[in-house]
Amino acid sequence: MDIKEIQNLIKFVAKSGASEVKLEMDDIKITIKTASETEGTSVQYTPVVAPAPQQVVTPVAAAPEASPVASTPAATADNSKYITIKSPIIGTFYRKPSPDKPLFVEVGQTIAEGDVLCIIEAMKLFNEIESEVSGKIVKILVDDSSPVEFDQPLFLVDPS
Repeated sequence: MDIKEIQNLIKFVAKSGASEVKLEMDDIKITIKTASETEGTSVQYTPVVAPAPQQVVTPVAAAPEASPVASTPAATADNSKYITIKSPIIGTFYRKPSPDKPLFVEVGQTIAEGDVLCIIEAMKLFNEIESEVSGKIVKILVDDSSPVEFDQPLFLVDPS
């Protein structure tokens, strides 16, 4: 069950007028409790088996631009040699483990497979996003404490 299905379920329960709904599947348990208009809706999400977050790494392909104001060929050629590390989940992107700790990675830093690049918080769970490639961080595409979508580019890595 993905986040969109959960959101749709919450909306459906809120509109139906039910006071509580429990849903148990093979891998998750969801309890949705609705109350009066002033109290709102509360959702409890319990993964039965917490799978390790998976890192999606996709090479950046130079996409053809449809608009006449296309990027310069040099900029497109430069980005085609980089690997884009994308968000495996929806959540809030954090560059450091806590406010008083140093950043996981900086632009220009060399990384290895398995290095933690960031944390994405989703439903009060903090998921460490690890690198599946070795290389040098060329660009960080998301600001700290910003919301991210599934498959949103987070980092550009030069594998050479």
